[in-house]
Amino acid sequence: MQLLSFIISKTNLPAKGIENTIALFNEDCTVPFISRYRKERTGNLDEVEIGKILEFKKIFEELGKRKLTILKSLKEQAVLTDDLQSQINSAVDLNTLEDLYLPYKKKRKTKAEKARLNGLEPLAKIIMSQKSNDLDQIVRRYTTADISELEALEGARHIIAEWINERSSVRNRIRWHLDKFARMHTKVVKAKEESEKALKFKDYFNWEEALRSCPSHRFLAILRAEREGFIRLSIDLDKDKIINEIKGRVITGYGDCATQISMAIEDSFKRLLFPSLSNEILHAAKEKADENAIAVFSKNLRQLLLGAPLGEKRILAIDPGFRSGCKVVCLSAQGALEYNENIYPHAPTNDNKGAIKKLSSLVDAYKIDAIAIGNGTASRETESLVKRIRFNRDIQVFIVNEAGASIYSASKIARDEFPNYDVTVRGAVSIGRRLADPLAELVKIDPKSIGVGQYQHDVDQNKLKSSLDAVVESCVNTIGVNINTASVSLLSYVSGIGEKLAENIVTYRKDHKAFSSRSDIKKVSRLGEKAFEQGAGFLRIKNAQNPLDDSAVHPERYGLVKKMAKDAKKSVAELIGNKELLSKIDLKKYCTEQIGLPTLNDIIHELEKPGLDPREKARVFTFDQNLKNIDDLREGQLLPGIINNITNFGCFVDIGIKENGLIHVSNLSDTFVKDVNEIVNLNQQVIVKVLEVDKTRKRIQLSLHGKV
Repeated sequence: MQLLSFIISKTNLPAKGIENTIALFNEDCTVPFISRYRKERTGNLDEVEIGKILEFKKIFEELGKRKLTILKSLKEQAVLTDDLQSQINSAVDLNTLEDLYLPYKKKRKTKAEKARLNGLEPLAKIIMSQKSNDLDQIVRRYTTADISELEALEGARHIIAEWINERSSVRNRIRWHLDKFARMHTKVVKAKEESEKALKFKDYFNWEEALRSCPSHRFLAILRAEREGFIRLSIDLDKDKIINEIKGRVITGYGDCATQISMAIEDSFKRLLFPSLSNEILHAAKEKADENAIAVFSKNLRQLLLGAPLGEKRILAIDPGFRSGCKVVCLSAQGALEYNENIYPHAPTNDNKGAIKKLSSLVDAYKIDAIAIGNGTASRETESLVKRIRFNRDIQVFIVNEAGASIYSASKIARDEFPNYDVTVRGAVSIGRRLADPLAELVKIDPKSIGVGQYQHDVDQNKLKSSLDAVVESCVNTIGVNINTASVSLLSYVSGIGEKLAENIVTYRKDHKAFSSRSDIKKVSRLGEKAFEQGAGFLRIKNAQNPLDDSAVHPERYGLVKKMAKDAKKSVAELIGNKELLSKIDLKKYCTEQIGLPTLNDIIHELEKPGLDPREKARVFTFDQNLKNIDDLREGQLLPGIINNITNFGCFVDIGIKENGLIHVSNLSDTFVKDVNEIVNLNQQVIVKVLEVDKTRKRIQLSLHGKV
């Protein structure tokens, strides 16, 4: 099968669009660039569809590499026939490919191999032919001083068992049974049953469930419980039924040969087939669970990265704490650190007056517009203190999720940004910058440390990284990047740039102060035409001489926009923002073989509001001030909260205390909910009702009462 037909079979997308997308990938184009600026070539495929083409292209190429390895091995063994080569080349999945290779695969010293060395393979062939009526007489030919008749028969059965194991038809039939009817069983490990850590796995002690109906989050939880030694997991089937089915397929007669084959089939199933294929289906189930978990994580990450920014405001950020005090930093509208200090309003120092006086003076001195308070230890107490202060200016107070801030503050990125400050200052700066622009700050942190998703440390880490990197890349290029203020971390996700070029851009910026036009970008060391083509449309230059430099219009289309303006007897600057004039432009007049209506509509939309940030603006939120800890909760209470994590089984809500509450998917709506994201979004402000409080296990069950 060729690459094109393989991807068509997996995606059902149009052949021409797939073919052209593959060609663009082979030209080193990125997903964001292709989806935004090559719509005519792809047939207007969206970013998700283009991403799928890339995914299956990689799968096909990996399959191709495996085929070459197998073919090389078979040639070296001198067992490769034209028919076998044709079957291998036609294989479209790894299971089929490995089944074809299984009979020739180099094995460890098995029972069958030992029997072959003892010269028992001819006896196994005679038995499998099922034509002999006097097996006792035949067996005697294969006995020696070291091998009895019983041992000869046993050795022959081991060889037959291996042949049965290598039959693709048998393996595929067992796979079918496993897929349809396999059941999971767990058994608690008595030695760990009463331990404190066992509480979180208690739901899965002595658990039984059909494997195919087990949701991904529960399957991953069960695997974690097994990995940590609290349970043992096994797979069960109606084994006798399957063994009899195999016998019906293999045994064609009666007598001693049939008896020996029957025994070999039972041995093959119990010793070879079932252990191998049950592990295979568990592995497949794990891969499927990983895909679901990664999809959930990716959705959450996208929502988090595209969270509402406050924008370019002067921010005072507080990283709250008790004994060590609260670290306070003042940031410029561009996020530069201007001042830092510690205050000690909480126990054991309790310097409330000093803290209030200091915060008041800092707000005045640095003309602060907003205050950001981390949501960790002492957050509620610090919020209460700040809200008691009568500032001389209108100040908004925000609680900011600080998950991952400590990871950032100890990272090389943070050390490079603030070499003369300790981790506490860096952490407070990160909290403030997250309020100003979540995307610009969160790209500096490993997405796994941000605190969204389910079982992110249990899934395939390579697939997780690949998926999350794609999400970050998509978000960065969706919003666009100010090349004169962006960090190396942010720039590295711009289409076609990468880490090294991002460093070169920042170095150029330091040496030349600022980029004044997009054409200046070409002056950056090692940034060639291809990188410029891929990245220029996503890089913004504020207050540039050419207003198009602060838009998503690609430089390759500047001439087209100038022609539109000239035809309208206006300058480009006069065209921008003039919706009435833009609506009158006859786009068909500008269509060519390379430029169609999809690109032209994008250009008009961008000219209406160039460089517009599509994200909502940050909104102030206040938790219930009477709620301090889990002991204050009562069933039936209505509380304000913020959705801070979404999973397949529901969503978690920050209600202002250490423990998050869970709204199970069944408590999100009065009707069936297929996708939690259809009901709520990450960082959404909601009203929840307390259903149940388990103080021992620190679990809070909630229902969705309303949205703020």
